Amino acid sequence: MKILGIETTCDETGAAVVKDGRKLLSNVVSSSVDLQKKYGGVVPEVAAREQIKVIIPVIEEALIKASQILNSKHEILNKSQKSKIQNWAKKNIDAIAISHGPGLIGSLLIGVETAKSLALAWEKPLIGVNHLVGHIYANWISLDNKPKFPLIALIVSGGHTDLILMRKHGDFKLIGTTLDDSAGEAFDKVARLLGLGYPGGPEIERVARQLTVDGSQLTVKLPRPMIGSGDFNFSFSGLKTAVVNLVHSDEAIVHSKEKKSAVADEFQKAVVDVLVKKTVEAAQKFSCNSIVVGGGVAANTLLRSQMADAATRIDKKVFFPSKTLSVDNGTMIAAAAFYVYKKINPLKLQADPELHFT
Repeated sequence: MKILGIETTCDETGAAVVKDGRKLLSNVVSSSVDLQKKYGGVVPEVAAREQIKVIIPVIEEALIKASQILNSKHEILNKSQKSKIQNWAKKNIDAIAISHGPGLIGSLLIGVETAKSLALAWEKPLIGVNHLVGHIYANWISLDNKPKFPLIALIVSGGHTDLILMRKHGDFKLIGTTLDDSAGEAFDKVARLLGLGYPGGPEIERVARQLTVDGSQLTVKLPRPMIGSGDFNFSFSGLKTAVVNLVHSDEAIVHSKEKKSAVADEFQKAVVDVLVKKTVEAAQKFSCNSIVVGGGVAANTLLRSQMADAATRIDKKVFFPSKTLSVDNGTMIAAAAFYVYKKINPLKLQADPELHFT
């Protein structure tokens, strides 16, 4: 089964074709991050305007790339062959999947309405996918092994920090969530406090790495919020406030490469310590076979290494998507659609910015 997946929940516009939930045939992503950098974060109207411009070209490119892989004659399509691309899609695409929430309402509407139009025009089934579920299923793409149930899924991104218990495909039980800021949001805000760029996660990681390279002896200590709370919830607002107080108490931090690196390193370690400890404890409590991690923060190198080490100590297998598939993309939407297939009348599907696990 070949599914065209479309993703437009935030500032990325993604389209991909995935076969049987695992084989990646194409993956195209256009991001307005360079435009957003000057604002220090995502401006919804800017994101939506860019998505209007690129969504059709992105979908067409995804279809062209998929056709080149599937066609034994290596037929080369090009973007000027509109009717040929359409005909190929009608013959080869079995369903269309769209991320219909949660996310920015303007961005969601662009993706949802485009997917509905294509489903009606091509007479294909339309599958609505929860964006958060998509992040989980990024871990099923093109891996030699696949996660085994039951499993714990950690979704950690700019908008969400959730722990999910899954006993089978389509069975999602929310066991923990953030009570305030998400981990990704905290990364962005702390990066801004330190005078770093956007997005904050890669910037914090880059600056923290300089501390290791330079061998600084500076010591910074930040709290690990709720690390011993006894439940699986998170809170990162207090950690962010601790960095605010630290910067206000020593304004030289934002002007000193050494001090800035020390703060970034300790902040990153604090976030990772909490994420790893709670995820591992959840895996043990529910006797899970696997741990899967998804979302933009899943690209963080320290989180990957610390989670892998912790999982090994308790004899659990941990899965991360490739860093390319950690950010928002159409591949994860197409993969999720295969495993949680639920056909929807295109005329009834609505964008839902508040969609979450039920």
